[in-house]
Amino acid sequence: MKKIFNLLLLAPALFFMSCGDNKTSETGTATDAAVPAGGQENVKDDVSTPDVVKVAIGSKDHSTLVAALKQAELVTSLANAGPFTVFAPTNAAFDKLPAGTVDGLMKDDKKADLQNILQYHVTTSALDVKFLTDGMTLGMVNGDNTTISIKDGKTMLNGSATIIASVRASNGWVHVIDAVLLPPAKK
Repeated sequence: MKKIFNLLLLAPALFFMSCGDNKTSETGTATDAAVPAGGQENVKDDVSTPDVVKVAIGSKDHSTLVAALKQAELVTSLANAGPFTVFAPTNAAFDKLPAGTVDGLMKDDKKADLQNILQYHVTTSALDVKFLTDGMTLGMVNGDNTTISIKDGKTMLNGSATIIASVRASNGWVHVIDAVLLPPAKK
């Protein structure tokens, strides 16, 4: 009887010890080798609707924007829950800038300028293009405003960038634009 009692006490202990898959480090704390470094942008998910960053990454026409987001260290911020509306300039839009502008902004000492420009392309709400109206002013992440205009059925920002396509993302909208928005000069 005493042997059965001891066996009953030992069985749960063996069960709990065998369930743990965590490795322990030299300090005796559990570690999880499967946890990837980085933030939300590193989550592997091929089933759900992509976030605004994954929409841009999945577009061959936005490789310059993606490189700029990485250089400006904004990928993690835009991969989070949002909501965001991103006005995403195409590679051709970046090509319209004066020669050397993009290369100059991609230097480490120009990171703050690059962040300012990229944040001028983002607002913190999920706005379908149908919601945008003529004369509407949007507050952008960098603290400046942009103005919406509707001309000949085309939606434009600051009279210079036209929305040419829109993609719904899990954390907002990506509106593809044909020009880079430059923030107003600080006074």
